[in-house]
Amino acid sequence: MDAAAPFVRVTPFVRVTEERIDIAAEIAAMAGGGAIGGLVTFSGYCRDEGGTLAALELEHYPGMAERQIAAVAVQACRRWPLLACRAIHRHGLVRPGDEIVLVACASAHRDAAFQAASFLMDYLKTSAPFWKREHRIDGTLGDWVAAKDTDAAATERWAKS
Repeated sequence: MDAAAPFVRVTPFVRVTEERIDIAAEIAAMAGGGAIGGLVTFSGYCRDEGGTLAALELEHYPGMAERQIAAVAVQACRRWPLLACRAIHRHGLVRPGDEIVLVACASAHRDAAFQAASFLMDYLKTSAPFWKREHRIDGTLGDWVAAKDTDAAATERWAKS
């Protein structure tokens, strides 16, 4: 974190939706004012898993998911001097090629924006209350998708810094 930068408190924007995410519109909504020097985004998409996946079903607890994402986004805003913070996550059936998540962080300097976006995405992967189930192209349902050890390791690094 840049200790010389003023620490501006912002209220993160969080949304959980069944609708497609208009990534360009979400980014445009964050720009402006002339204070932002860096805006970092991460967009996560549904993969086709080698042509075997018809859709990914994402379930969540309404209200709880938004509160938990907002709590982590607030942590990001406290750790880094962010000027804007946005986290949007889909639920319902998501088709291959469709966006699942958008994380965007803006700061006066790029390093804070990069770190905050990475922090927020790592926590979304491991702690947000979403459950994923595969719907295969052959019409069968897959198992609920388990978290990966690599995702947990990525999140653990933030406890050390």
